[in-house]
Amino acid sequence: MTLELRLAARTDAAAISRLLVANSAANGGTLYGDWSEAVVRTWIEIGTPIVVAIDGEQVKGVLFSAENADGAAAPVKAMFAACPAIDDAYAYGPICVDASMRGQGLPKALYTKLCDYMGERRGLLFINRSNVGSLKAHQKMGMDVVAQFQLGEQLFDVLQTPAG
Repeated sequence: MTLELRLAARTDAAAISRLLVANSAANGGTLYGDWSEAVVRTWIEIGTPIVVAIDGEQVKGVLFSAENADGAAAPVKAMFAACPAIDDAYAYGPICVDASMRGQGLPKALYTKLCDYMGERRGLLFINRSNVGSLKAHQKMGMDVVAQFQLGEQLFDVLQTPAG
């Protein structure tokens, strides 16, 4: 299998949506939100870097980013509010890796490719404290917990990507 890492194209929207929906909370995963094809296509069309790992026609991994919390969901707004002193940060995530690719370093590869587009800027991400696997994976990539926040009954850690 040869993976191509690149920015998502409009034609990738359906495959990205399938991966995200398969890993959504509604299907036993940890992703929350509307990941319909239309929503994914909109994310792609606004031009914020979204990195995909493609094997043929299949998306094996995806990493979203966003410039700021403008128009973002409540957890993203809460994340930025928890870290007001970090200048010029972007929102990292969500990230999703196909079950067949887990444990093979794909999150690091997606993040490294994202850095090509974001330069020296730092990213902020939030992870539900109950998602121990994701917390460990991101800490292994050198990301540190810098804050916490709570939404409803759920506790989240805010992590910061390493400096350039």
